[in-house]
Amino acid sequence: MKSTRRGFMKAAAIGAGALALSPVAAHASKAITFGPDEVGMLYDSSLCVGCQACVTACRNSNFNLDDTVSLAPADTAEVRWANVQELDYRTKNIIKMYQNPENKSEYAFIKRQCMHCNAPGCVSACPVKAMTKNPETGIVEYDKGICIGCRYCQMACPFNVPSWEWHETFPKIVKCELCRETNLKTKGMPSCVETCPVKAVIYGKRTDLMAEAKRRIAEKPGYYFQDKVYGEHEYGGTNVIYIAKVDFEKLGMPTLPDYSYATESETIQHTIYKWMAAPAALYVTLCAIALKHQFKRDKDERNNDHKGGHA
Repeated sequence: MKSTRRGFMKAAAIGAGALALSPVAAHASKAITFGPDEVGMLYDSSLCVGCQACVTACRNSNFNLDDTVSLAPADTAEVRWANVQELDYRTKNIIKMYQNPENKSEYAFIKRQCMHCNAPGCVSACPVKAMTKNPETGIVEYDKGICIGCRYCQMACPFNVPSWEWHETFPKIVKCELCRETNLKTKGMPSCVETCPVKAVIYGKRTDLMAEAKRRIAEKPGYYFQDKVYGEHEYGGTNVIYIAKVDFEKLGMPTLPDYSYATESETIQHTIYKWMAAPAALYVTLCAIALKHQFKRDKDERNNDHKGGHA
């Protein structure tokens, strides 16, 4: 019977696995699409001078008095070097610097904030829908009023963006929302874009930003790293995109597949539970095992009664 039980369970597992994995292979090659009105930012690392005016402007625009007291803002004049923690609970933007170890005169900066992914892991992981993606603008929005501080969003983000107040029992999550309730609403652009003195970061529709990034690359062949737009395909595409002279890995950007882990996990979950096929198959398998046990026990009891009658 042990062998039979293993056979049943193995067959059930193979069936559920086949149901789950077949759509995933197709998912990886699914075309990346964005809505016509989705917005974002283009950051050109080659133009950035590392002044951190964007960091200061972000804090001034997005932290009210209560937040400022709670979040204990750090010295905004401090430059964050590459060996310093990328994000903490005190800011929504961060500027890092990469310096060539072989030639100290060669350096580049990188601006880090929420990437506003096409298929955000934080939205998929949030159990209370405190993280949502606006279907029109593409902005990944955060509602601190319903957040329970579980921090699943941070663990699900491949860019390690959402940050929080470690010292609080129920912390506020901090991440860029493109100033949707502040500068974007009053001035039509995020505060970091408004304040950048060299226009290293610009705001607009994602389609226009992608066209501008490719125009700059075509204008200077070989100038930008691998003539690549980071965020065009990474993680299923992002609304915040980058171009740079330096390898993106050296600037701290992760190497990611062309699909979102969130979409992959959701595909598996939705496939397994579609029409309740997999749970039903498992239930039928367990019933079959139980019935077989019952038939064997009844047969053994009849045989014992028969032997006892002859005795």
